[in-house]
Amino acid sequence: QVQLVESGGGLVQPGGSLRLSCAASGNILRVYDIHWYRQAPGKQRDWVASVTDGDSTTYRDSVKGRFTISRDNAKNTVYLQMNSLKLEDTAVYLCNAGVRSVVDGAIFEYWGQGTQVTVSS
Repeated sequence: QVQLVESGGGLVQPGGSLRLSCAASGNILRVYDIHWYRQAPGKQRDWVASVTDGDSTTYRDSVKGRFTISRDNAKNTVYLQMNSLKLEDTAVYLCNAGVRSVVDGAIFEYWGQGTQVTVSS
């Protein structure tokens, strides 16, 4: 079994910063591409950023230049550094990853439970 656990969310003023983490644990042989999504109340889940297992990164336009995604493969952890936060960044942030199991070699997609980010003055 594999688990993804997000942390680092909280309440921050506009212009502030937060660093989210998503740690994968369990029967992991390899973690492939990792993605951050966010979902605001009453809205659809939106893709935010991705990092491949080759460390290539992509971002949605609204966070480019403000958010940075990175990964530490030794720790099976991905980070999302969020700077210059805006009111519209308020959402539950979730990570998503493809993971190959060390048990049988199968690859499955996993989701974390999410961490709340609230930007408010």
